[in-house]
Amino acid sequence: MQSVEELLLNLILQRMIFLVKHLLFDLDGTLLPIDLDFFMKHYINALSTHFPEIPGDKFGEYLIASTMMMVKSLDPHLTNEEVFWSDFTSRITASRADLEPTIKYFYDQEFPKLKKHLTPTETPRQVLDYALQTGLSVTLATNPIFPRQAIVERLAWINCDEIPFKLITAFEDMHFCKPNRQYYEEIIARLKINAEECMMIGNDMEEDLVAAELGMKTCLLTDHLISRGKIGIKPDFQCSLKELPAVIKEITGN
Repeated sequence: MQSVEELLLNLILQRMIFLVKHLLFDLDGTLLPIDLDFFMKHYINALSTHFPEIPGDKFGEYLIASTMMMVKSLDPHLTNEEVFWSDFTSRITASRADLEPTIKYFYDQEFPKLKKHLTPTETPRQVLDYALQTGLSVTLATNPIFPRQAIVERLAWINCDEIPFKLITAFEDMHFCKPNRQYYEEIIARLKINAEECMMIGNDMEEDLVAAELGMKTCLLTDHLISRGKIGIKPDFQCSLKELPAVIKEITGN
């Protein structure tokens, strides 16, 4: 005979099976097996060499400050791209038109070389393929602080650039960033879905688990876990990326 706790757990899982239709995946530290701080250090160093007129330490300082302006912005009328460029150009007293050719060259020619800091893996593609085979839709819910080109390039590093994501959140067209709940509200509005039909999958307790405030299910991945101790939300599931298909099977019944 099942205990009361087991009966309640089965009822909860049955409810999840009925509701979950969409999986939202974080990228850095989730699908992409990297430490974000480590990656950002190499990214900033590589990009700063193309702006020799700005001291390296100052370039990184300005870039991070302008990125934080994106994260803090809650203006629904400005894209993250618009917020970034407005702030960044004010710090270095140069126009966006003057800077964009250099930025484009960097993303075309230099950014792909950062792949050398990545350990090759087939797991992300296998997990996404399995999710799609079960009939779930997949969205790349990466923090939209990078241009779409940089996001697609990083997806190519793990052989996932041709995955039919329902949405990829990039800084050109998103208006909010993690950990703001407005970021998740914008995804829901754009996809025209209900939060209760979604499960957010990520490695950052503060940035990814906040999705639970909207009613989303959450799965915390432990491979590159980030915990700042600023949020008390507990995930519905917790596992490694390799273990994720078992969780998907559990919530879909497939």
